[in-house]
Amino acid sequence: MEDDPEDVVGPEVALLSRSTSDITERPIRRHSESNMTRAGTFKAYWLGCVVCMGGFLFGYDSGIIGGVLTLASFEKDFGYTKKEATRNSSLAVGLQQLGAFLACFAIWPVTHRFGRKWALVLCSSIFVIGAIIQTINTHSFSAFLAARFIAGIGLGGSSVVVPMFSSEMAPKELRGQIGSFYQLFYTLGIFTSYWIDYGVGKNISTSEAKQWQIPIGIQILPAALLGLGMFTLKESVRWLTLKGRHEEAWESLQWIRADSSPTAQLEMDEIRLGVETELREKEGFQLKELYTKPDNLKRTATAAVVFIAQQSTGATAFATYGPQYFKLLVGSKGNNDLLLTAIFGAIKVAACVTFVIFVAERVNRKYILTFGALVMAACQISTAAVVKAKPPPGDATVTSSGIATVALIYLFVIAYNFSWGPLPWPYVSEIFPTRIREPGIGIAVSSQWLWNFVYSISTPYMIKDLGWGT
Repeated sequence: MEDDPEDVVGPEVALLSRSTSDITERPIRRHSESNMTRAGTFKAYWLGCVVCMGGFLFGYDSGIIGGVLTLASFEKDFGYTKKEATRNSSLAVGLQQLGAFLACFAIWPVTHRFGRKWALVLCSSIFVIGAIIQTINTHSFSAFLAARFIAGIGLGGSSVVVPMFSSEMAPKELRGQIGSFYQLFYTLGIFTSYWIDYGVGKNISTSEAKQWQIPIGIQILPAALLGLGMFTLKESVRWLTLKGRHEEAWESLQWIRADSSPTAQLEMDEIRLGVETELREKEGFQLKELYTKPDNLKRTATAAVVFIAQQSTGATAFATYGPQYFKLLVGSKGNNDLLLTAIFGAIKVAACVTFVIFVAERVNRKYILTFGALVMAACQISTAAVVKAKPPPGDATVTSSGIATVALIYLFVIAYNFSWGPLPWPYVSEIFPTRIREPGIGIAVSSQWLWNFVYSISTPYMIKDLGWGT
């Protein structure tokens, strides 16, 4: 009895040796009209909602920490002074970003070997562990920081796998829209965190630990939903095909499309041919190709610079340290800083929803990125000029300059969520050829987390020392 090719050379190589004859028996036809079933559309949106809980988790965690760090109950339980607040804010946010940055590299072998589904289960489990430790009142800020780092590993890993999984499973008719779900859920997470911060700050006494434990503990819920939600989904069709598990791949495609017609079979054939082509194109690939070939170097540098530019807008830092920014402008009397931050979050959601529904697939991405950058720059320069010319009184008094400043900040976040917020993710995923797509995207996402880390570490000091210039 002869050995099965997979037993000798592995499923990826075996696919090359046997799939072509199987597939080319039927011609591949592409259809201009959508053949999606209603159930298939529902399942595609369901998949997008489940996996993009990773985006909600990222947004909630980013938004909640800035408010928690300003709560008197948190400062009391962890025993640090106002003088240490800047350093502790920097560390609490920065170490999480560092964990996420490292996870971008660590998750690749995991998702390649075990699949997208189980990689996300692992990421959610790691985050839950970190969140539980954060919620426990250990009275040790070092333990809290360690937990932030652990949670960051879960966040960073999921940020790599989520767009990969959704793009591999979503039908082409919905791929752009579902791809934008990550940013949408991110803004929903921030929105939720801001209002929870405002609620506990307003309604729970500063003498009670639950004032900070409630907002920190709630993040366990979306993490658990992400992990448990994976059990309602099938594994990636493309990953199963890559591993030579063709029957499972066909079952997965039938499930996500809610269709077993010849149209679905043709799509399955296209996927198999695509995987075969990809394997051939990647044969002999070496990482040095990313920088030794001019075209590859240009694409890799562009992807990294796009995410550096995204972080340099200051929007992510503002999302994390919103209460501190608004406290600088209007003071914290009556929780005005938390209220303005919560409204800021609501505007982010409204802008992002509008973009996903009406703009995502209708406007040239290059043009909207350029326009968004110009509007954001104008808002930031104007804000700095107003605050410099008429500094806020610091006693929560409403002034015309204060109203103008807040309005400019809100206009800035609208422009961001119409451009540099959602667009870098699909833009970067589209500029790489098949041969270097995975490492290229990995470098791009890692640059996002790296610069997120840099700005997270430096922003508290900028707020403290630069004031209006921040």
